[in-house]
Amino acid sequence: MRAAQKQFLTIESVSASDASNVLSLPGRVTFAPKAQSAVGSPVAGRVSAVLVRTGDRVKSGDPLLRIESADAAAARAAAELANTRLAGAETVYQRNVTMLEKGVGLETEKQESEVRLKEARTEHRRALQTVGLLGSGSGGQVVVRAPSNGVVTQIKVAVGAVVAAGGEALVEVGDPSLLQVVAQVAESEASRVSPGQLAEVDLPALSARIPARVETISPRVDAESRRMQIYLAPSKRIDGLQAGMLAQVALTAGSDAAIVLPVSAVLIKDGKRRVVYVEEPGGTFAARDVVLGRNRDGRVAILKGLDPGDRVVVRGALLLDTQAELLL
Repeated sequence: MRAAQKQFLTIESVSASDASNVLSLPGRVTFAPKAQSAVGSPVAGRVSAVLVRTGDRVKSGDPLLRIESADAAAARAAAELANTRLAGAETVYQRNVTMLEKGVGLETEKQESEVRLKEARTEHRRALQTVGLLGSGSGGQVVVRAPSNGVVTQIKVAVGAVVAAGGEALVEVGDPSLLQVVAQVAESEASRVSPGQLAEVDLPALSARIPARVETISPRVDAESRRMQIYLAPSKRIDGLQAGMLAQVALTAGSDAAIVLPVSAVLIKDGKRRVVYVEEPGGTFAARDVVLGRNRDGRVAILKGLDPGDRVVVRGALLLDTQAELLL
């Protein structure tokens, strides 16, 4: 090849590369599954006060919201009535027992009072269970409290909002000590990931890198992105780490190749052969058949056909073989 033509070629000496052993994956910091609580209302009513702000640290039992509820007032009134009826039923039953023991009472009266006492106890127990769900308070006021220690991550209501029992979450509380990293891996690379693999997590917001380990892999592939989620547990905690932060995960993965080339170095011959052009010691070029491995990010692994130190035409190979086609 003339020197004038050779200037359009890019030739590189190939060597064993560790790059094929690392997957670079986008990710984010999230709360671990058991670290976040969604707090709803135990009763229908209207929010009368929001007692916390997003970012506040709370302890288990701390008040979050105050709700005014006609249902709560009715439930507490019913509990007081049930308590009064139970006391009356107990008095009547004890009087009938005493009279029967003295020989001036009737067995049927004792039995009837015993039935009424059992009914009163059932009603009282049911009323107490209902009031117990409302928590402390009086009348129609209900205080919604934090179920665990943590940080208020989201408030979804404002004063005056109407809420329903068992409806949507009103406040979310997360434990900042229980965080994980969720990364996205392409389905074509999923076979290279397994629980227990080590990774490094870059956190741009903190200018920090922390070690992590793969815990679980989602079995579901997103229909649009063709990616799966993997969940990693950080091996250590650092100050300032928060849910929602962006992360870049470098995952150590198995590789089936030691040499990686740009896809522009590989040509297709005769519709089926994959070849690269290697510079010989005399300055000539020879086609070398190769076996390809994984193709990722514009680079392809060479499983067979090259040795470290070979000088390969990585760009411009079509000038050497006008009958071939580019791999991509």
